[in-house]
Amino acid sequence: MTRLSIVHTTAYKYKKNVTRSYNEARLTPMSDAQQVVLESKLKVSPSQAAVGSYRDYWGSRVSTFDMQHRHGEMKVTAVSTVEVDRSAGPPSSSSEIGWDEIRSSTTTDAFSEWIAPSQLTAIGKEIRKAVARVAEGLEPAEAAPAVMEWMRANMEYVKGVTGVSTNAEQVWQQRKGVCQDLAHLGIAALRSLGIPARYVSGYIHPVPDAAIGEAVAGQSHAWLEWWTGQWCSWDPTNHKPAGNLHVTVARGRDYRDVAPVRGILSGGGGSVLSVEVQITRLT
Repeated sequence: MTRLSIVHTTAYKYKKNVTRSYNEARLTPMSDAQQVVLESKLKVSPSQAAVGSYRDYWGSRVSTFDMQHRHGEMKVTAVSTVEVDRSAGPPSSSSEIGWDEIRSSTTTDAFSEWIAPSQLTAIGKEIRKAVARVAEGLEPAEAAPAVMEWMRANMEYVKGVTGVSTNAEQVWQQRKGVCQDLAHLGIAALRSLGIPARYVSGYIHPVPDAAIGEAVAGQSHAWLEWWTGQWCSWDPTNHKPAGNLHVTVARGRDYRDVAPVRGILSGGGGSVLSVEVQITRLT
C-alpha cells in the first residue's frame, strides 16, 4: 500500500478580462476497490466562484464553478491524499472468458459504450487487420496483452507531435505520441476485436525510489483498462499494469469524457495556460 499527496494547480492568464465563465473540473481521485481518497479539496481563485460537485455518468467526481464578475486570471488548485493498494495481483484464470461470451449479445449490451468506437478511438482497416493477425489463435485474455506488445513494438513515445484532438488513426500514421495517444490506440485496437476497453486519466508518481516526504514534480497520466471476464489495467507508456504509484481520477470512452478542466467563457481574447503537479509519497 502507498499513500500519496497530490497537489494539481491549473492557472489561466487571459489577454483581456473575462466577464463571466462556467467551468467543470475532473481533478478529484476516485475511491474504488484499489484506492481510497482520504482527503480532497478544490480551491478556485478568484474566491468569489460558486463551487458545486456531482458524479458524472461514468462515476467520476466533477467539480463545477462559475464566475459572474470580471477577472483577468483564474487558478484551480486540487489537493488530495490517496491510499493505493493494487496488490491483489493479476486476474485468475477462472475469471477469463472466451470469444463466444465476449461477442455474445449479453456482453455487447452490457459493455456497448466500451466497445463502440468513439471520436478519438476511430481507426481504419490497416490497424484492424494487423490486430486481427496478432490475436489469431489466442483467447481474449491472451489477445489483449499480445496487442499491447504489438503496440509497444510499433509505437514510440514522443512529446509535442500530437494534441488533445488527435485520434487513434492519426497517432498510428505517425507511429508517435504521448500517454493519451497510446491509450487511445490501445483502446481502439482492443475494441476492434470486440474486447471492451476504457480510458483512464489520473496521476503517476514518476520516481519510485523517492524518499518518504520528498515532493517531486508529478505527472498527469493516462492508461487503459480492458474486460475479459474482469477489468484489467495496462499502462502502455510504461509497458506494465497500473501499480501503487498510479492514481485513478476518471474513466471514460476517451479523453473527451475526462478532460481535467473545461469550460465556456465570455471575453478573454485568448489565454496562457500553466499546469503544475506535485506528488509526495507519505508511506
